[in-house]
Amino acid sequence: MPVNDHPLPEPAGNHLANFFPLDESMLYMDPNELQFMRTQTGIMDEDDLKKHILQVQAEAYEVYPYPCIRRFGFIRFKLGLLPAYEKVLKLGKERAGAILLDVGCCFGDDVRKAAADGFPAKQIVATDLHPEYWNLGHKLFRSTKESFPATFVPGDVFDPAHIEVIPPLDATPSELPPDLSSLTSLNPLRGHVSVIHASSFFHLFDEETQERVARALASLLSPLPGSVILGTHSGNAGPGLRADIYGPKGDTFTLFCQSANALEEMWDGRVFKKGTVKVETRIATDWVATNEMKYDFLQWSVTRL
Repeated sequence: MPVNDHPLPEPAGNHLANFFPLDESMLYMDPNELQFMRTQTGIMDEDDLKKHILQVQAEAYEVYPYPCIRRFGFIRFKLGLLPAYEKVLKLGKERAGAILLDVGCCFGDDVRKAAADGFPAKQIVATDLHPEYWNLGHKLFRSTKESFPATFVPGDVFDPAHIEVIPPLDATPSELPPDLSSLTSLNPLRGHVSVIHASSFFHLFDEETQERVARALASLLSPLPGSVILGTHSGNAGPGLRADIYGPKGDTFTLFCQSANALEEMWDGRVFKKGTVKVETRIATDWVATNEMKYDFLQWSVTRL
């Protein structure tokens, strides 16, 4: 996310009282998420685990009070629930040197799940505007750079020095993939990334800006058949702004939601040449049990043919 383009206003003096207070009653995990957190952290007692999560959440909210931090989105499965997830794992296991890039990674929970399911951690790259979140991810999951050797590259997706917007490659790059541990930007990955994941990310921007982000990410994707960009974000039956209720007073914030048809037209025909990718979408509903609210999400994947 660009430094000056937050979905929420900047807090005066970064004072969180200007935003919605944290509410620990919003913390819930389904059985699979609970087991994953226990395995990753080594904390078996559920009450102790919740205390640990709440402590890290409070630190993350001080960095910036995003709604997904307040809703504990950093412990919810996203990548692992996408229909194309098995394709991701297959690429990691069968394509030599396959690289997985997670954009807007926050704590890195999605790539940790992918690594636990078999995608080589040393072939994972994560990026976020806020490096503090990646560091808090190590604290949350009780890991180190040695125990979880994925590469983190901080940067602004709108900074050409981080990701330059150029047309996607039609042929395999002549140069070898870079040493991931040496990366200081994502540009050296151009044409080398087998999987790009971006969840809870695109809906932060308006329609025009979403396409700019899509073009930037497309420049990194490998031209090999099967290479895929995938993710999920707030969705509607039709494109346009959606007002989501946020906070105990029923306040709202707005997100731009692409429809499935608009998203397909963007990727297949404008970002990539028409007919060179397969776009698949579906609407999924997520019920937030603590307040009985329903959220619709558009799950999508864009696969090179």
